[in-house]
Amino acid sequence: MDKTQEQPPQKKVRVLGLDDVPDGEARRVEVEGHKIAVVRIGEDLFAIGDMCSHANYSLSEGPVDPEEVTIECWKHGAQFSLCDGIPMSLPATQPVPVFKIERIENSIFIHIPEGSE
Repeated sequence: MDKTQEQPPQKKVRVLGLDDVPDGEARRVEVEGHKIAVVRIGEDLFAIGDMCSHANYSLSEGPVDPEEVTIECWKHGAQFSLCDGIPMSLPATQPVPVFKIERIENSIFIHIPEGSE
């Protein structure tokens, strides 16, 4: 394996209970300096950087589109893919980070790089 492609070590942090995130909505959490929007669509969970790359507004305050699997910035309407953070519409042109997320029983965990803050 090419060492330049190795992922930094990550740690798993419990952030919410499953019932804390209603279906089709987002909740903002802060984990060691990372502002993250946790989104639930049915049984699927997503974790995406909470700040719009266009103008630094909170994405978790915007609407979730379960059909397109996107979240929209409430301020200027930029949409981001919940799967990879890629902007799907203007005015945003830069992606936002995504985080590995998992459900263990009724708890939601996010994986973040160790030593980040």
